[in-house]
Amino acid sequence: MITTQPVAPELQTTPVTFDYDAWIVEDAKRRAAFAEHLVTLKQNLFDFLGAQGIVLVTVDFDGCGDSGQIESISAFDEHGEVAVPEGKLANSEDDGEPVKDVIESLAYDLLQSEHGGWENNEGAYGEFRFDVADRTIMLACNIRISSADYSETSW
Repeated sequence: MITTQPVAPELQTTPVTFDYDAWIVEDAKRRAAFAEHLVTLKQNLFDFLGAQGIVLVTVDFDGCGDSGQIESISAFDEHGEVAVPEGKLANSEDDGEPVKDVIESLAYDLLQSEHGGWENNEGAYGEFRFDVADRTIMLACNIRISSADYSETSW
C-alpha cells in the first residue's frame, strides 16, 4: 500500500510596492484642487455671511479614541451671538446646500488637510474662526499627547 501525504502548495506572494514619487505627485494635485475649490467656496461663503450681517463664525471640535466631531457652530453679528443663517449656499453641483452644512464640511476638510488623524488616540480639540471682514479662516488646534517616563532599576 502506497500512501502519499498531501503537499501544501508553495505560497505565491506578490510583493507590495508603493510608488512614493507617484503618491507625492497625486497628493500635490489633490492639494492644488482643494486650494482652488477653497478660494471659490470662501468667496461664496463670506459673501453670504456678510449679506446676513454675520461678522464671525466659530466652530468648536473635539476628537479622541478614533472618533471626532464638530461640537458646535456659532454665529455672531456686531451685537453678539445670533442663529446661524438658515439659507443655502449656491454651488455648481446642485441647487444649494444649507450654509451650516457647508461650514461643517469645510471645517472637517480643513482639519483633515492640516492635522490628518486629529481624532485618533488622545486626539485634538480646538476652534475655527471664520472672520467675515478679513475673509479668513483661522484654526487653533490643540493636539493631545500622552507620554510615559520609564525607569528600570536592578540591584
